[in-house]
Amino acid sequence: MLRLAARWTAGAHPYLVTPGYTRQARAILGAGPLLAPEHKVVLDADPERARAVGRARVQAPYLGLVNYTNNLRRLGWGDDDLSGGGSDALIDALVAHGSAGQVAARLTEHIDAGADHVCLQLLTPPGADPRDGYRQLAQALRL
Repeated sequence: MLRLAARWTAGAHPYLVTPGYTRQARAILGAGPLLAPEHKVVLDADPERARAVGRARVQAPYLGLVNYTNNLRRLGWGDDDLSGGGSDALIDALVAHGSAGQVAARLTEHIDAGADHVCLQLLTPPGADPRDGYRQLAQALRL
């Protein structure tokens, strides 16, 4: 798909990927096409709480969809990582968490890997207002 995107479109918007994938995608796309990966984020310094929020959004539906699990397998994740809602290591790779500064540093890994833009998806506990989180991220990313 990336080869097709490089030849026939303006670029690619990969979803549920890591900076390692972004590096591979840039190599396939070459320098010209736009590369704008998505990355989920949770603003919470407690890893267990952050993983709980992130895992809920990764497990259903993505860990039940073969196209996503096949891509994660290509990136080196195994059956143990993909079962039971996803291993902590998998969730940590797919959902940046911590302070706004820590999350900004993780998102910057995509830029360093060749992304032109990173589409962040701020995840919050049910009913929480995400606006303050977006403000914190904008400040940390100097937007």
